[in-house]
Amino acid sequence: MAGEQLDPLDRRILAVLQRRGDISQADLAAEVAASPASCWRRIRAMEQAGVLGATVRLVNAAAVGRELNAICQVRMKAHSSEVRQSFEAFVLAQPEVLDCWSMSGEWDYLLRVSVARVADYEDFLMHRLLNHPAVANSASQFALKTVKNVTSLPV
Repeated sequence: MAGEQLDPLDRRILAVLQRRGDISQADLAAEVAASPASCWRRIRAMEQAGVLGATVRLVNAAAVGRELNAICQVRMKAHSSEVRQSFEAFVLAQPEVLDCWSMSGEWDYLLRVSVARVADYEDFLMHRLLNHPAVANSASQFALKTVKNVTSLPV
């Protein structure tokens, strides 16, 4: 089910679910003007097609002591598939790495790292990231404040 195959009702359902993932079937149906059975069938079809992923609850980073976001650019020593797979497996195992993108351009990867303090980031950077055999170097910036952070896609 590609994006162009979503009809207006599917898009309304997606818009609501992105804002309120815990909404009941009855409330969802009322909000999108459809029957609960129709909503349920459409949600299941979108899950099976990979349009919808897991249902999660968002955590306030400041409330759990992780309000420092570091943006880390990483340059690799080599670019073979084995080296990339090794680095990506390393990143997947790091709980403070919230996002990792393989990039075009001057840097190979871009990471968003969430920590409590600068010392925690220093530990991650100096003792883990830069010690990975595939990493040539990195550059870091710290987010001063969050201006916009959304989790919902325009549908």
